Amino acid sequence: MRTRRLVFNSFYLLLAVGHVASGAVIGVVGDFGSSTSNELAVANLIKSWHPAFIMTVGDNNYPYGQAATIDGNVGQFYHDYIFSYQGTYGAGASSNRFFPTVGNHDCCFPTPTPTGYDPYLAYFTLPGNERYYNYRYGPVEIFCLNSNPNDPDGWTYDSAQGAWLQSHLASSTAVWRLVYFHHPPYSSGALHGTATGQGYYMRWPFKEWGATVVLSGHDHIYERMLRDGMTYIVDGIGGDRIDPFGTLDPYSQVRYNASYGAVRIEATETNILFQCINTNRLVVDSLRFEALPARLEVVRSSLPFQLRLTGSTGQNYITEASTDLLCWTPISTNSPVSGSVIVTDPRSTGFTSRFYRARLGH
Repeated sequence: MRTRRLVFNSFYLLLAVGHVASGAVIGVVGDFGSSTSNELAVANLIKSWHPAFIMTVGDNNYPYGQAATIDGNVGQFYHDYIFSYQGTYGAGASSNRFFPTVGNHDCCFPTPTPTGYDPYLAYFTLPGNERYYNYRYGPVEIFCLNSNPNDPDGWTYDSAQGAWLQSHLASSTAVWRLVYFHHPPYSSGALHGTATGQGYYMRWPFKEWGATVVLSGHDHIYERMLRDGMTYIVDGIGGDRIDPFGTLDPYSQVRYNASYGAVRIEATETNILFQCINTNRLVVDSLRFEALPARLEVVRSSLPFQLRLTGSTGQNYITEASTDLLCWTPISTNSPVSGSVIVTDPRSTGFTSRFYRARLGH
């Protein structure tokens, strides 16, 4: 990163100039594991993007999550992203690049299932306890949850699993924080939509905890919603059947169920782009968030010092102060309402000189 220092009386500003990281492409597929030609078409679509890794939003192994079917439903199409791969369809990856979440058909359908989570946990090698976990790649951190209502650590916001998510989101330094699980909190799907009352228990305070976007599956549709400032994406058109829409969720923005497809994510330090693309390579939906590098300028040079922080509306920025350019102390975390916000350093009265910088936060 190139920086320039602005001297103004007794304090200094460090202004970031042109800091752009290389991009990371991520594929997201849901409700796919049925070993069909439709699944093959979606897998080929995703692999044509050359993603750094692949996320799934569940139902990886239809119909009953059995050990006898998981390699044909998953490994046949995605073995080159899986570590350590022990199946029969070729070589696996040298490090894991396949991060699924547990769908109801992977563990809990029909109820009760004789094997439960065992085939899923035996087949994949995942972080944490493998039912829910996090993984960081460049500017993105993903947070996988288990939304099946039988997780040993609970499945509501006030459970042990919920406390884990809240804590890990709070400690994340990633620019983009993606939360994903199987059962949609909201959707317009006829089978599992908002009107059915299913998935209500996954209506967690994701925005307040610091998530960027929430992704799920279960309904075999594509839909994007904006509810209370949080974007929800349902991505269930990965290869099994396609479902109809039912009662329209009032916060629905984009709906699609004409063919199969997947979600492509491309992220840098300053931008993240979500696209729903069908197997004909047509972009069905596109959504971009920007996180512009912070800019600082002097507002008041008399004590206490005041700065104007300019960046992307709604993006969090952390302003830090230092006396020696070695140790930095956060003085404010702000989210510009209309592109800029005034930051006051209440401790500046105790110093004869002061350095400032601002960085993307959460």
